[in-house]
Amino acid sequence: MNIAMWVLAGGALGWIGFAYMRANEDRGMIVSVIIGAVGGFLGGNVFAPMLGAPTETPNDFSMYSLLIAMASAAACLAIGNMASKRFGV
Repeated sequence: MNIAMWVLAGGALGWIGFAYMRANEDRGMIVSVIIGAVGGFLGGNVFAPMLGAPTETPNDFSMYSLLIAMASAAACLAIGNMASKRFGV
């Protein structure tokens, strides 16, 4: 359940960044959602255990892991936006 929540939260952040903030119009909505979903997955699966998220029961919902996944998705979107502006891709 956590993995689905991480991916959905990251994808939602990518969509919000594209639709409302107009932060990454050059990339397109699909790419923004994919970058957000990948960032959410990496944040919840890699960074959350390193930062002390509970891993004893992997199927239980963890708000701390979700927050880390959302922060990681936002960071990936920001890095993608900076790279897009820098290299003109």
